[in-house]
Formats: sequence, C-alpha cells, structure tokens
Amino acid sequence: MILHFYRRPAISQSKKNNLLSVLKQEISPHIEDNEKNPPSPPFVKGGLNSPLLRGDRGVFPPLEKVGKGGFEDIETEHCFNVETKEPLTNQELKILNWLLSETFEPENFSERSFLADSYQLSASVIEVGPRMNFTTAWSTNAVAICHACGLTKINRIERSRRYKLVRTQSTEHRAQNSELYQSLVTRYSSLFYDRMTECPYPEPLTTFETGIKPEPVYEMPLIEEGESALVKINQEMGLGLDEWDIDYYYNLFVNELHRNPTNVECFDLSQSNSEHSRHWFFKGRLIIDGAEIPYSLIDIIKQPLKTNPKNSVIAFRDNSSAIRGYEINTILPEFPDKPSALKKTKTKYHLIFTAETHNFPTGVAPFPGAETGTGGRIRDVQATGRGGLVIAGTASYCVGNLLIPGYEQPWEDRTFPYPTNLAAPLEIEIHASNGVSDYGNKFGEPVIQGFTRSFGM
Repeated sequence: MILHFYRRPAISQSKKNNLLSVLKQEISPHIEDNEKNPPSPPFVKGGLNSPLLRGDRGVFPPLEKVGKGGFEDIETEHCFNVETKEPLTNQELKILNWLLSETFEPENFSERSFLADSYQLSASVIEVGPRMNFTTAWSTNAVAICHACGLTKINRIERSRRYKLVRTQSTEHRAQNSELYQSLVTRYSSLFYDRMTECPYPEPLTTFETGIKPEPVYEMPLIEEGESALVKINQEMGLGLDEWDIDYYYNLFVNELHRNPTNVECFDLSQSNSEHSRHWFFKGRLIIDGAEIPYSLIDIIKQPLKTNPKNSVIAFRDNSSAIRGYEINTILPEFPDKPSALKKTKTKYHLIFTAETHNFPTGVAPFPGAETGTGGRIRDVQATGRGGLVIAGTASYCVGNLLIPGYEQPWEDRTFPYPTNLAAPLEIEIHASNGVSDYGNKFGEPVIQGFTRSFGM
C-alpha cells in the first residue's frame, strides 16, 4: 500500500517566479491575443525546457476557443509517496510524520493535499515525479533513515511535485472552457519535469509497480547465421559496435569459446569494453597503411611529462594528477584511529588536480547529470594517494543557441534542430550550473570560476 503526505512549497519563490514568467511567455499570449488572429502552430517563443525546442510538436488545442485570460499564480507542494509492507501503527505514523515534517514550519505539512482543498475550475493541478522503473537515490536515503528510526515496514519513498496553475479568467468563461484549458495545460506539462528521468502522474500513485516484465535472456545465433547475425543485433540493440568490434566478438565466441553469446552478454560487452571504459583505442596499437606506429595516442600525451617531469608528483596514474607542494602548518588528530585532541602539525601537502567530463548525462538531465559529474571529481580527489582534501571547483559549458526569452540575439536561428532526447541549451546552462553548485556545497566545495560558450551551427 502507498500512503500520501504533503509539504508545501515544492519549489523556492525564485524558481516559482522564473517558471511563472516562462509559462506566461509560452502560453498566456496565445490565450489573450487569439480572437482576431488565431495563431497557427508552431507558435511557442521558446524558453526553459520548451517543448518545441525539445522537438515535441504534438497536437495543439483550438486556442481560439479558449477565451481570454492567462496565469495569475502557481501553487506547489511535494507529495511523499510512502510504500509499506503492511499498515503502520499509530506510533509508527507519528514517527513518520515527525521525519517528513522536518520539525520546522509544521503548518506546511499535512496528510491532506493543500492544493486539493482549494481546487476550483479556474485552476489545474499537474503532478510529476520520478519514473517508477528505478528507485531514486533520494528514496534510498529516506528509507535508510526510516529503518534507523524503527520504521522497517517501509519499502520505498518517492517524492513527487504538484503544481496548481491558477488562471485569470472571467467566471462566465470557466465552465465552457474547462476541457480546452485542461488540454492546453496538458500540452505544456513538459515544462514541469525532465522527460528522461521523470513522468507525469495522471492519478495519485497506488503502487510503484510498472507492469513491465524484464525481457528474457536468449542466445544470439552467431554460429548458425554467421557474422551477419551480429551486424543485425548491433543495429537492433543500438550497441554502437564498429566493424572491428564485430569481427573481434564474432571470432571470440564462434572460434574461441565455441558458443553463442546471450543478449545480456552483447549489451554488457558493448558497455564494459567500450572506449569510455577501456580506452583500447587511445592505448591500442595503431596501424596506418599496413605499418604499425611505434607509439600510441596516450604515449604522445605522456611525452611532455617524460621530457620534463620536474614538479610532477603524480601523472597518468591514481585518480588525480599532482604537482609538488610544500610544508604547511595544519591541525590533525593526535590519534587518527580513535577520538583524540587536535594538535598543530607541520606536514607536506601536494596540490592535486582532476577533471570530469559529464556531457551526455548533463545533456539528458542537466541538474542530476552535473551533480554526479561534480561527485565523480570529488571522489577522485578524495581517493588520491592516502586521501585528498577538496578545495574548489570550476565548471564550463558549451551549448547551442540560448534563445533567452526577451533577449534573443540576431545570430540565433530558431530553425536549428536539437536532439529530442537532450535538454534545451538554456535549460542546460541554468540547471547544470545549479547542479554543480548544489553538489559541491554538500562537501564544502565552492565553484570559483569557469566559462560558457553559446554557439549554434
């Protein structure tokens, strides 16, 4: 069973103002100015996570029938969807309420929706949250806390966001335009969530089950059908194997292992043996026009270090690079293996550097993608040598045309297509930047510099 608890607001006032501004630019002008000259799609101006910028052109409702009016306000709340093995006792519910209410502003926490109490025809409620396929990291942490507090009946907790869009429209238009207005809000619901990691909830959740059954494991007929079978599998499963990969894997299974691979093995090998994971191309032998080159690409990059190492302490090994540091006075525990007093110590610290490219994850889901990019870099720092200390970070972005609402530039061409599975450039700039800072703040790491480039081609 799933219990529901609510806390308001779901977003900060600044985020609310930004969203309301974008929403008014996306929809309101087309509600207010369509009686004489009904617009024909596409008519969206663009903005944060614009459906048109994301390639979602959909079906437009007949806006000329919607009537005059726009958006007056957005009210928000979080909904905590709590899955339990069996009903909770009154004492367990009391503990759960205490945990979810965060012990401050108790008036903003309730077992009833704040939005449903004041629901009117002049407003529509949109609920969005994580996809059910995977348990979120937030849920894992929340469940661990609940179990530590004795709430072992709880299996999963997912937090969704609910938006109530309040429109300004005369009373006589409300009833007749309700269905059309809801169609319009549904059309623009993608403004409120990340399509790759989240989805709308048309009804309150009653289960986390998706009804999707895992695909069965089966063999790929390489022995029976030859190399063409692997070529077909590569295309159907999107494995991204090149001609050399196909030759290698076919020979491996058919001539060396003398068996067919499974679909799981094919998918796993395409990931684990990729250039990203193994760097076999970067570190591999190069043969050009039949002659083998005596050095690899990585050897070329390492050559300056070999020629002039000087102050390099760590390079091309461990988790970060390091340059020679100097002795400083610092405070360290007298006994690191147990509680003890701190003492002044003179020790040598080397300066370490690391970098993380998180292009695709940040493009798909800017905020969490950038967050985990920062997390990977911090992990590299802390895992270097006997452990490193986080100091500061930088962040850089290279994106396409920003198309900032109200500030579009002459060189920005709106007709340029962008991948439908990636966020819009402006969304990446804003939410990725927030993600980098958010994750760094949790470890005391400030972002002190960086650059951004906007270039549509």
